[in-house]
Amino acid sequence: MTIHPRGFDFLKDVDVRLSVELGRTDMKLKDVLSLGEESVVVLDRLTDELLDVMVNGKAIAKGEIVAQGNRFGLRIVELLGSSQPGADLPAGDIA
Repeated sequence: MTIHPRGFDFLKDVDVRLSVELGRTDMKLKDVLSLGEESVVVLDRLTDELLDVMVNGKAIAKGEIVAQGNRFGLRIVELLGSSQPGADLPAGDIA
């Protein structure tokens, strides 16, 4: 197999699903069905813990929520598999 001289540049336009996981919990179906507008669901993550950033269901980074005007954004703090937090990141936030 020959690697194209452009490397993997041709993959840069492939759509992927980026998701951020706030936390998880286990509930019985009857408890889920009883949720209403004022319900609170306690998750397994503390408020100061970093959030999991996933691409197509695979964890790739850790991040924290930031406010961007009247919207939420995400600041990448650590890339998983990198030796240092923030290594290989561009000088800016990903939102």
